[in-house]
Amino acid sequence: MELEAVRTFVAVAVAGQFQEAAADLSITQQAVSKRVATLEKDLGVRLFTRTARGARLTIDGQAFLPHARELLRVAERADASVRPGRRALRVDVVNRRIMTAGLVQDFYRTHPEIELDVVTLDADVDGAIAAVEAGTIDATFHAVPPRQHLPDAIRTARVVDEPHQLLIGPRHPLANARAVAPGQLAGHRIWMPGLDARGEVAVYYAELAAAFGITIDVVGPVFGNEALLAEIADSSDLATLVGQGSRYLWPDSWDLRRIPVRGPAPVYPMSLIWHYENPHPALSRLRDHLSAGRTDPPDSNVWTPTWDQRATPPGVKPWSGPEAEPPSPA
Repeated sequence: MELEAVRTFVAVAVAGQFQEAAADLSITQQAVSKRVATLEKDLGVRLFTRTARGARLTIDGQAFLPHARELLRVAERADASVRPGRRALRVDVVNRRIMTAGLVQDFYRTHPEIELDVVTLDADVDGAIAAVEAGTIDATFHAVPPRQHLPDAIRTARVVDEPHQLLIGPRHPLANARAVAPGQLAGHRIWMPGLDARGEVAVYYAELAAAFGITIDVVGPVFGNEALLAEIADSSDLATLVGQGSRYLWPDSWDLRRIPVRGPAPVYPMSLIWHYENPHPALSRLRDHLSAGRTDPPDSNVWTPTWDQRATPPGVKPWSGPEAEPPSPA
């Protein structure tokens, strides 16, 4: 059954005349008659009775008309689901609590007319790139080391340089510090249960820990962020690292503190990843929005992993070693 024949049948049924239907469809009356005849042959029934006043639906035509209209509606929805600009832009924000989710939300606030499908893939950078290449998603955010293999069609742009904060409870020894240096975290238990042991995230935290003698404890079942925050609030020694732009909520009675880590400030770099042949018009608008809104870390003395040194933002001095002056904990 040809969709154009079905469309023509509905046009004739609405117009009541082959000639008027032909004008509505911008085709000849002969083409209308041929399409209807082909449809009738496929169905094995007569759909119209020709009269001097035009065309009248037969009983079979009346029965077929609502189904024909539904076929056209389904075809329209199918077309809209894949046509660039008519389907939602599908963006992987990795985690709905971290800075990338906030950036995409800011984009939506600026462009509320753009339909978004915000997802979180359980994938490292390799899996995310594969999803972009396959068209499963339109864009994603990940750290992209220089040695990372990128297929020819994949493009990346650095959009996030996010400093860390230390999240601790009111009884922790560093609870009253205005800022802490990474070296001051040595000897303190940094608890990050469920930290991804694969890909670029694991590599980043392993190098951060080695550079400053930090112990990152990933042991323990994962009961969710609320349970983690409750444990930290009630502890005098537990702490965790969070991104400056990450979003967490807790009761006031927990009195949790978010303390900047600087001197140097460890920075986790993230890039937007997309397919250069992706024609979705909202994708270029997202890229422009992120590029215009990008800011350098507030601290001019930063630490990034060795695989990212070449991508240090302009005007920002990379950490040069232990001689950096640590902030006072008091």
